[in-house]
Formats: sequence, C-alpha cells, structure tokens
Amino acid sequence: MKGICTTLFCFMVLSTFVSGCGTAYKVAMDERNVRTQAKDEKITMAIRKQIIDDNQVKFLDISTYCYDGHVYLVGEYENPTQKRQALKLANGVEGVKSVTGYFLPKTKGDLCGTTDNLELSARVKAKLIKDKNIWSTNIEVKSLQCHIILLGLVGSQDQIKKAIVHAKEVDGVRSVKSYLKSIK
Repeated sequence: MKGICTTLFCFMVLSTFVSGCGTAYKVAMDERNVRTQAKDEKITMAIRKQIIDDNQVKFLDISTYCYDGHVYLVGEYENPTQKRQALKLANGVEGVKSVTGYFLPKTKGDLCGTTDNLELSARVKAKLIKDKNIWSTNIEVKSLQCHIILLGLVGSQDQIKKAIVHAKEVDGVRSVKSYLKSIK
C-alpha cells in the first residue's frame, strides 16, 4: 500500500511539473525575483476580483497586468464612468504603487474585431520570438481595436526599441503603445 501511495504521489508531482513547464520557464526567465512575481500576481488577482464584483465595470473588457507593484489596465469602455471606476478599484488594492490605464471607447462598426486582434497579437509575438536578442517571454502583447500594447520588463532599452519596431512592422497594426520597462 505504501508503495502505491508513493507511486501516485510521484506521478502527481511529475504531471504537475510537466504541465507547468511553460510557467516554470517563464518564471525562470522573468526579470523579477520569485517573491516579486508572487506579489504582482496577488495584486493582479485582487484587482480582477474587485472588477468581477463591481456592477459598473465589465470584467471581459479589461486586462490587468502588474510589474513591481505598478498596475496597467488595458481595455475598452462604454462610458467614462467605467474607466474611472476601474482605475479607482485598482488604486484601492493593497500593494499597488501606481496605476496606468490604456482605454479606448467601444465603437460600433469597427472593422477590427476579436479575430483580427488575436491574429495581430500572434503575429507580433511571432516576430518577437524570432529575434534572438529579445527575451520575448518577458513581453506581453495585447491587441485592442488593432492597436498593439506591449507590457513587461526586459533587459535593456535596445530590447524595447526592437520590440516596438517589430510590432510596427506587422501589417494591420494601427499604432503601438509601449509600457515596456528596462531593468538596466
């Protein structure tokens, strides 16, 4: 019986490790230490919970990112009250040092839809991955109404410049906004 329990435990640990390899790699390549990453994730989850519980802000319209306690909210709004409320909710979370918002008003009839945004994000990410001088795992790529938003912590100003150039080179990108920060 003890042998079966040991085998099952080893299998569970191994399957957890194998399924989390992408996450483990990303954690290892991140410019932040593990403690800071955990704090940032806690802040992100707290903000997401605040948004889910709120009646004004629509959870699916806003993405939340956090780096060293600095929060970035990226999304769309139907009325300015939603935008203000999202910023207020994020500012109220413990551990938040600052909040930056990138919001666009929802527009009816925009030719850039969800499929276009997903495709643009993937094409930008592919260009970043091809450049061996950029730590692409540290860069989040968000496409909103065909506008590209780059977020994350990278190793140098040169990586930031290259990432912006790559994003601008993708056909269909309307503009590029970078919130990338260099650790050097």
